[in-house]
Amino acid sequence: MTRRQQWKERERFQKEEEERKMNLQIYVFVLRCIAYPFNAKQPTDMTRRQQKVNKQQLQTVKERFLAFLNGETQIVADEAFCNAVRSYYESFLKSERASRMVQSGGCSANDFREVFKKNIERRVRSLPEIDGLSKETVLSSWIAKYDAIYRGEEDTRRPTQRAHMGSVSELILSKEQLYEMFQQILGVRKFEHQLLYNGCQLDNVDEQAAQIRRELDGRLQLAENIARERRYPKFISADMEVLYVEELRSSVNLLMANLESLPVSKGGPDFKQKLKRSSMNNSFLDLGDEGDILSKSDVVLSFTLEIVIVEVHGLKSLAPNQVVYCTMEVEGGEKLQTDQAEASRPQWETQGDFTTTHPLPSVKVKLFTERTGVLALEDKELGRVVLNPTTNSPKQAEFHRMVVPRNSPDTDLRIKLAVRMDKPPNMKHSGFLYASGQRLRKRWKKRYFVLVQVSQYTFAMCSYREKKAEPQELMQLEGYTVDYCDPQPGLQGGCVFFNAVKEGDLVIFACDDEQDRVLWVQAMYRATGQSYKPVPPQLNRTTNRKEGNPKPPTPISLNPSQRQGVEDLISATPSRFDHSTLFRVLQKKTLQHRMNDSFSCLGWFSPGQVFVLDEYCARYGVRGCHRHLSYLKDLMDYSEKSALVDPTLLHYSYAFCASHIHGNRPDGMGTVTVEEKEQFESIRSRLMTLLMNQITHFRYCFPFGRPDGALKATLSLLERVLMRDITTPVPSEEMKNLLQKCLEKAAQINYSQLLDYAQIKVDPEEAADKQLEDMLMLGELCIEVLQQNDEHHSEGREAFSWWSDLLADHAEAFLCLYRQNLDSALQVQPADSWNTFPLFQLLNNFLRTDPHLCNGPFHKHLQDVFVPLVVRYIDLMESSIAQSIHRGFEQETWQPVRSLTNNLASVPLPKVPNLSLTLPQMPSFSAPAWMGPLCENTLHGINLPDIFNGSATSEDLFWKLDALQMFVLDLNWPEPEFAKHLEQRLKLMASDMMEACVKRTKSAFDAKMQKASKSTEFRVPLSVCTMFNILMDAKKQCSKLCVLDCSQEQYHSRIDVLIDETFKEMISSLISKFAVVLDGVLSKLSRYDEGTFFSSILSFTVKAAAKYVEVPKPGMDLADTYITFVRQNQDILRDRISDELYIENLFEQWYSSSMKAVCVWLTDRLDLQLHTYQLKTLIKIVKKTYRDFRLQGVLDGTLNNRSYETIYNRLTVEEATAAVKAGGALQGLSMRDSDEEDI
Repeated sequence: MTRRQQWKERERFQKEEEERKMNLQIYVFVLRCIAYPFNAKQPTDMTRRQQKVNKQQLQTVKERFLAFLNGETQIVADEAFCNAVRSYYESFLKSERASRMVQSGGCSANDFREVFKKNIERRVRSLPEIDGLSKETVLSSWIAKYDAIYRGEEDTRRPTQRAHMGSVSELILSKEQLYEMFQQILGVRKFEHQLLYNGCQLDNVDEQAAQIRRELDGRLQLAENIARERRYPKFISADMEVLYVEELRSSVNLLMANLESLPVSKGGPDFKQKLKRSSMNNSFLDLGDEGDILSKSDVVLSFTLEIVIVEVHGLKSLAPNQVVYCTMEVEGGEKLQTDQAEASRPQWETQGDFTTTHPLPSVKVKLFTERTGVLALEDKELGRVVLNPTTNSPKQAEFHRMVVPRNSPDTDLRIKLAVRMDKPPNMKHSGFLYASGQRLRKRWKKRYFVLVQVSQYTFAMCSYREKKAEPQELMQLEGYTVDYCDPQPGLQGGCVFFNAVKEGDLVIFACDDEQDRVLWVQAMYRATGQSYKPVPPQLNRTTNRKEGNPKPPTPISLNPSQRQGVEDLISATPSRFDHSTLFRVLQKKTLQHRMNDSFSCLGWFSPGQVFVLDEYCARYGVRGCHRHLSYLKDLMDYSEKSALVDPTLLHYSYAFCASHIHGNRPDGMGTVTVEEKEQFESIRSRLMTLLMNQITHFRYCFPFGRPDGALKATLSLLERVLMRDITTPVPSEEMKNLLQKCLEKAAQINYSQLLDYAQIKVDPEEAADKQLEDMLMLGELCIEVLQQNDEHHSEGREAFSWWSDLLADHAEAFLCLYRQNLDSALQVQPADSWNTFPLFQLLNNFLRTDPHLCNGPFHKHLQDVFVPLVVRYIDLMESSIAQSIHRGFEQETWQPVRSLTNNLASVPLPKVPNLSLTLPQMPSFSAPAWMGPLCENTLHGINLPDIFNGSATSEDLFWKLDALQMFVLDLNWPEPEFAKHLEQRLKLMASDMMEACVKRTKSAFDAKMQKASKSTEFRVPLSVCTMFNILMDAKKQCSKLCVLDCSQEQYHSRIDVLIDETFKEMISSLISKFAVVLDGVLSKLSRYDEGTFFSSILSFTVKAAAKYVEVPKPGMDLADTYITFVRQNQDILRDRISDELYIENLFEQWYSSSMKAVCVWLTDRLDLQLHTYQLKTLIKIVKKTYRDFRLQGVLDGTLNNRSYETIYNRLTVEEATAAVKAGGALQGLSMRDSDEEDI
């Protein structure tokens, strides 16, 4: 190793050794703060911190949720909950920002739960209402299922126990736990702690209180030295120098008052036995005032004595069976008696408890035996013993010789007893001393002295006589200095000496034992509060006693240098240290320990840490501004390293420092040093940069709105930092402009991060389809980002009403970056390409629902880009539909086609014939609403009958018109006027197309009717039924395709009129055709009119032929043929025409025209009698026609019209006439009871 390396190694070792010594020194001060706190308490109202989630736990949670989504768990859930979990898994758990949250150390299981809860609240609110099931119940159920997924297979009791233990450690820590924590914080080893603990006498409350008094006295002396030598820190104003000393004094006075307010205790601050307090001023700064002089009545002591009588030896003068007992009493108190015992076994083990105020009480114990004589008034005393115990007397039982009466044979009577006298809390030491002074105790005499603590700052040396409660002499120790001294010549009594010196007084004490002298000097040293520590002439470290108890030697052997190091640490004067520097180190290490523990603290100290730091600052005079400035530096260091720090915590510390610098005196300190102001300005600038950076990266600094309320707190803190002083608010425009700049940068950062996440490289040379696909995916991601911003980062509007406007501007800037790539991708798309419409629908559906972005700059630009495309598309579609109508009807076979509903999802719009350009398929058409029921039935597997509608051309026309209108409707065009223009144009186009369709159908119908047969062989062609169906479909579609608004009149009312008139004409034409057939039948019956030549020939021929062969009944074939004609046409119309109303109307008109034609024919023959054959034929035709039309649903009012009644009456008369003349010529045919006849 070279010299340079050796030098570096030596330098490093020295640096580590210095750091270790400094940590040990800090630990000594911390030990004293923990052992005897008198300023701070552990806070119990701090927010409970949750356990952190680490990387391994995050991976485990991901696996559990993935297992649920794959159906590998036993948790039952509906589809809605599964969709919510899938969204949560994809958007949160798998996101990079969730990993960053975990890595930052500020993420807890509660954060995971809150993100899920916020996600499902939006989903559940959008669900429809369900009777009997409230949405709050659904939310509770979903949260319970989430908890089950998150926990997985873990025992549900274990997390509860861990959380309970964590909450306890977060609230209250014992002294031992605090010692252990700060050993870890400062790197102190266990044996070092033991050495320092024993050396500092932390278990001795009196020593700790005395240490505090010495520290405060040292701080007062330091303040006086500063004022005397004018060694002031550099202040921002020279007037603050005098105020600085006053602040030091007042802070010490406050600490003295706090110390004085503590009860004088035996077991530390938790022992609450209070003593009688003097009326003097608690502060020892006012020494010399008459009010400070103690009186003898101010010193009150109370002792508890326990007298235990065990047995008596040497009792020989009594018979073995004689009864003996003992009595015990304390001078001036009650008398107690033991149980009776036999003289052969005088044993009791009886305890008596007494209370006295005498430091030197007189205890009397007597032994008695019962007198059995009748005249005996008192029992016989066998012996007595009188003791004068003290608190230092032995506690174990000992034998004492008893004084016996004269002439008693029991001369060696001894009693075994123990007298235990407890020391009260305010009695610090006691014993017999020789004393002599200038003012009091002028005679050198042995006295019993007691060192009494009247209050935390008032001690007195009191001498007592036996059986006296008040002291004989009293010496108040304020202002005295105790020390060891050499033997005094001329004084008889005492071996070792010490004295107490005060201006104008000297008191010399002497005792017989060196160890006793050490204990007295130590006790008085604690009481006087002097800074000088007396050193005994010969100090034996291993046999030193404290409080009268031997101290065992330490189990750790130390060499002299190590012993000296420990002594130096313990005896170091706190007022000589720069506690600002020491506290900065302590606070930094404490924060480091806190940030690395298992809790998501966000920079907040635990209650135990707050307690120790508060106590340290108060006890050693660390200025509040310095404390918070250091805290701010440390917190910003962590925040700049991407650790999550609560901005509320930064705000609290910054506000404290700002108030102090600007003279608000939050901690009572009115002085401001130049160093504090410079550090504050530096921190203010650094904090401004940090906050602006956090707002710029708000999506990553506050992911998913966590920590809760952090963004709002950051904005409030930024406003506070911008303030020039504590009273003048920041102008709203200044704050707004600053945030606007931050959010503009945030837009660029977020968009670049989005491109990296999507792995999209904007390349103008890429294929048009690939660029459009990238823009579609990027558009979805942009919408997701903006939705997350609005959902998780809109809390700033609670602090600033204009935050929503700034977020809207940020969104516009974000979309503006997307707009550049969008425009370049749209420019390379081929002409007349409609593949971009889904992109428009995606963006427009999001923008139109956002109140801040709707019709904003990006939205308007999007409309400007797509207006020409929409117009061009509609133009081409109009031409295509028009040409398809023309070509289709020219080639139309008028054959009915099945509904296209089943195949709508895959049916493209036909290409426009004879056009050079190619029209692609329309994007994402859904089935028209009027075809919905057919879709449902078909999809559910119901075998529908053949449903015939119109022809191929008409069905294609109606579907195209509906699909085109649905397409434009799905665009949801945001600009009202253009949307209305599109609607009007499409309605007008639909009206024109339907008008052309109706007219072409009517002309084809007329042509069919002209070519149709006029005999009973005529059957309605299927093409005619198809034409009727076309008109019916047109009628139905008219209300949907040609009406602008349900609340308005029809845009093209002439379409309705045209369809109705066309219906009437077609029905009339068809009825006319039916009438022509009936006329042909009636004309054949006219041949049998009475008086005609043809009628007589036919009658003669039939009669002659009937003699030889069976002749068919004349007229029945004609009737049957007509009835068959009617029935078959009825069935055709009923089966092939889909509208029931029009069928009924057609049948009513047909029936009415038929009855009218028969009625007219009969009216023309009123003067003639009907031929038998005419009568039979008409009866059958009329009866069957009536019956058939009634079965077809024609109402009775129409069936029984006047024509039918006229026919019925005439045929009934003719039937009666024929029955009279011909008898059975009608062969059972009759107009009566026609309903009961078999048809």
